Amino acid sequence: MPIIVSAENRTLLDNIRWETFVELSEQRRGSIPRMTYDRGLLELMSPLRQHEQIGSLIGRLVETYSEVRDIEIKTVASTTFKRKDLQSAFEADESYYIAHAEQIRSKPEIDLAIDPPPDLVIEVEITSSALRKLELFAAMGIPEVWRHDGERLQMYRLVDAAYEPIATSDGLPSLSIAMIESILAERFEKGETSLMKQFRASLATSKNIGPIDG
Repeated sequence: MPIIVSAENRTLLDNIRWETFVELSEQRRGSIPRMTYDRGLLELMSPLRQHEQIGSLIGRLVETYSEVRDIEIKTVASTTFKRKDLQSAFEADESYYIAHAEQIRSKPEIDLAIDPPPDLVIEVEITSSALRKLELFAAMGIPEVWRHDGERLQMYRLVDAAYEPIATSDGLPSLSIAMIESILAERFEKGETSLMKQFRASLATSKNIGPIDG
């Protein structure tokens, strides 16, 4: 049985001006701490190993699935997505354009004033955020959100400005919570390469999928 330790460090700052948030996000090196801004509240989250392992493994599953199913995606990882008009911004653990991948592919930067938001956002939230992120994502029009709390995965789709739970992805058809959790459950016993091979093999034997090379 693995020893579970704190997976995230979170700090909440109040009365932060939009301009201050933008300056902080642009001056920071890399994407740590990850920032979420919501109308004057700024949360700084520094992920530790357990958090990063779950997020990156789910991301690899998404990318493997899209390759096997021949679904074009555009990975935008923890890009800072900002809406000044909403006074809101976020940086996901993983995020993807799927339906809008072609539209975004050639853009060096993404401006949500004119560009669509990512089609899928993946959040690992083992310790509860002080911010109501689903409300923030809904306001920004994110079609699909996945959240993992360290024990289980939940999927949501946006319907009439609110999220409803789903068991299978809309953006990546037939990719289910059960399929992802079956791989995540073995992450302490097997290496990531072995897990990806196992996942790929399971897709190859499922309906309408032939043998996969490699």
